Amino acid sequence: MKGTKTGGRKAGTPNKANADLREAAQQFTADALQTLVDVMKDEGQPAAARISAATAILDRGHGKPQMHTETTISNANAPTQIELVAFESNYLKRLQASMLSEAE
Repeated sequence: MKGTKTGGRKAGTPNKANADLREAAQQFTADALQTLVDVMKDEGQPAAARISAATAILDRGHGKPQMHTETTISNANAPTQIELVAFESNYLKRLQASMLSEAE
């Protein structure tokens, strides 16, 4: 049957391969952080590399900043709720009249 999942891990079961990789990588956290600090402080490095290193340090220390977006949708031609209800009511009346005329 299409769309039915079979096999694989059950929901909530951790992925052991990812856990092993995470554990191995965590052994180098201090070294990696020091490398980022070294690049950030090295004035001989390109500005882009220094900014990237500083950003990575900030992201790990304080979390990535959340993006907030605000969207306003304005359509002067959109029907109002009252107009939609009236349309639906008229449509249902016409449909009922059509069904009654077909039954005769």
